[in-house]
Amino acid sequence: MGSNEQISTALEGWAEAKYGTGSKVGGLKRLSGGASQETWAFQVSENGHEMPMILRRAPGGVEAARSSQAIGLAMEATLLTHAAKAGVPVPPVLGVFEDDPQLGQAFVMDRISGETLGRKILRDEEYSYARKILARQCGQALAGIHSIPLENLPELPVSDGITQLEKYESIYRAYDLPRPVFELAISWLKENAPTALPVVLVHGDFRLGNLMVSEKGLASVLDWELAHIGDPREDIAWLCVNSWRFGHADKRVGGFGDLTDLLEAYAAAGGPQMTPRDIDWWEMMGSLKWGIMCMTMYEAFRSGADPSVERAAIGRRVSETEIDLVNLLEGVRNHA
Repeated sequence: MGSNEQISTALEGWAEAKYGTGSKVGGLKRLSGGASQETWAFQVSENGHEMPMILRRAPGGVEAARSSQAIGLAMEATLLTHAAKAGVPVPPVLGVFEDDPQLGQAFVMDRISGETLGRKILRDEEYSYARKILARQCGQALAGIHSIPLENLPELPVSDGITQLEKYESIYRAYDLPRPVFELAISWLKENAPTALPVVLVHGDFRLGNLMVSEKGLASVLDWELAHIGDPREDIAWLCVNSWRFGHADKRVGGFGDLTDLLEAYAAAGGPQMTPRDIDWWEMMGSLKWGIMCMTMYEAFRSGADPSVERAAIGRRVSETEIDLVNLLEGVRNHA
């Protein structure tokens, strides 16, 4: 299951059922990226009209059990539908395949035009206007995500700040590779844990790389596989983690914007009122979490479980997160 011919045949059958006999599938191409899921681009032609689409599919069509909290593709498609109803810019879901004999587990969505590469979004002149308004647009989008009624959602993982800290500390301790900066960050996070806010739907990976940006700004929020129920500050802070600023450290929000702008737009769109200080704990948690993730990726390379250059390269970024944590610790000490 999973050859280009099998996938094309299955998509053509789906297209004919949805758009009428004679609908054709063309331009099927697997895209790079998508470490945990396959992403394919294609178009459906119907009566001379071409409709660009994306197929998001489990590797080989089968969703393997994961130790992480990644949700399934059917649930991801459901969340996209709820997000669209809440006014969040997302690709419309066009079809869902629970267990198709040729596609396996997958869903089809509209293909949105834009750019996802952080360095291009932050550097290219084409996105100069988008950079000016992107922080506020992100605030509005996050307010929309966090407003989705939980009672309307399928069962999702629940993960608050303390739970995440305990989880990642356990992973870190298992490697038996003490890192003084991580030890200090863990200690500070334990001693300064904030009061929990009412839980909401959290995207879980809201950052450059998972945001489609056009010359007009935010075009779409992608990759919902880490969505869960948790604290709204997690999403805001993850976008602020320095690793996702791609060298533009002076702009706290993704390397392109100011946190005050995002928080003002977030509150104006219905989210709770927050200050930049409210995000500090979660940003440090995000930097620590990413640092431990980098340790995990290096261990996968070192052990031979995944000998790819990508894993080794990401593993080397542990030291970057240590620098970020030192800067964050100095910042909160100066604010004390």
